[in-house]
Amino acid sequence: MAKNPLAGLLDTNKLTGPNYLDWLRNLKIVLDSEKITYVIDKAPPEKVSEASTLEELTTWQKWKDDDIHARYYMIASMSNELQKQHENMEHAAEIHLHLQELYGEQTRYVRY
Repeated sequence: MAKNPLAGLLDTNKLTGPNYLDWLRNLKIVLDSEKITYVIDKAPPEKVSEASTLEELTTWQKWKDDDIHARYYMIASMSNELQKQHENMEHAAEIHLHLQELYGEQTRYVRY
């Protein structure tokens, strides 16, 4: 896959913690350009089984591929410390949820 030219936004604006909302906005721009933003907002589909239809298998594989791309964008655009905290998380949505709990707007209000 060719490198997304918008990915430079994430290279120059790495997530450090306090800049979470700016980073998230840039991440969504990059993911929207690749039409894969849905993987950070939705839980993964149910795993496929031997009885799954071809359509279910195709949907699962597309989601899995999109999730991997989004996860790599997320991990690559974090500070080294945050990368270590999130590198073992399996899905992009899981990382997004954890970051939202740590740095989201509601958390900021609670801190004040």
